[in-house]
Amino acid sequence: MTSVLISGAGIAGPALALWLTRYGFDVTVVEKAPALRPGGQAVDFKGATHRTVLERMGILGDVRARQTGGEDGTVIDAAGRTLAVVPKEFSGGEIEIARGDLAQLLFDHTRDACTYVFDDTVTSLTETPTGVDVTFARSEPRTYDLVVGADGIHSTTRRLAFGPERDYVRHLGYYYALADVDVPGAPQMYNEPGRMASLGGGKAPAFFVFASAPLSYDRFDSEQQKRIVAEAYRGGGWRIPELLDQLPEAREFYLDSISRVTTDRYSAGRVVLLGDAAYGNTLGGYGTGLAVVGAYVLAGELHRAGGDHRRAFAEYEAKFRGYAKVSQQISAGRLLAPKTRLGMRGRNALFSVSALLTPLLNLTERLATDDTLEDYDVRPQPA
Repeated sequence: MTSVLISGAGIAGPALALWLTRYGFDVTVVEKAPALRPGGQAVDFKGATHRTVLERMGILGDVRARQTGGEDGTVIDAAGRTLAVVPKEFSGGEIEIARGDLAQLLFDHTRDACTYVFDDTVTSLTETPTGVDVTFARSEPRTYDLVVGADGIHSTTRRLAFGPERDYVRHLGYYYALADVDVPGAPQMYNEPGRMASLGGGKAPAFFVFASAPLSYDRFDSEQQKRIVAEAYRGGGWRIPELLDQLPEAREFYLDSISRVTTDRYSAGRVVLLGDAAYGNTLGGYGTGLAVVGAYVLAGELHRAGGDHRRAFAEYEAKFRGYAKVSQQISAGRLLAPKTRLGMRGRNALFSVSALLTPLLNLTERLATDDTLEDYDVRPQPA
């Protein structure tokens, strides 16, 4: 039985585990966090390809049952006057679900078929002719036939097997922050040049996007990150002072760059990348769909190749790289937080003029649809 270590228990890792365990692989999932992260921003699925893969996974009904309502958002000025309406179909796709709910659903469908190890992380990878010797921060070393990096844009697996993050991750000129704060209100988005603040939307109770050169900070120090956001929004209008006052007591807070991952290959020997680690684009709107479809293709090719990783990894890349190119074409920061007032007016016009918006909505679904999706001959399983 082929043993596979998956690094990352977000979306891509458990989605891959679901398929690999059905195909008879021995799967271990290691996750740095001490437990699944609840709640979190809304993620979405678009179009027939995403629906088909969810159906074949046997979770489409469960995802629909947990989907968030989704509602139109309003772009307003400092006085609260409406400037444009962002349709829910644009911000939430066809099916919107809280990231934490999707992660829990995938975990529930895989927890009895594979091994989960939380509060641990990979510290070294050494390939041998017959496997990969892996050391961990807490667990005893083990050898696996294959290792999958499904650990996000800041992938430790990619760094260990491919090289430093700077070689693969490009900063796109913006940062975003999510904060769980007690500021009531309908979904509204407010802009000043180079910065956006919103409340009540699907991403989080408070959502910030601001233009910035690369920043140096501790990714695990939330207090330092809150100070960065407070400084970036100093002097802001509308309800920004109210939002900033709530930041110190935010129940959950997350800050990261808006960045794009570009890799010249998805695999290195017995190690392969999946999801954001291979083709991520922060806030691009396709990350969750790409993770789920990518897991389907990678697992299907490993099954079809009888565990021959060289053949399977080559087929996975050949069949998926073209579909994943959508993640290379998006820069959400420029749409959410234009740097000039002219850019803000142009963005608002995009949402206000149906002749401009309708083709954009059609394009977002078309980019998510792959007419050549393979059938790997595995039917949906009962819950």
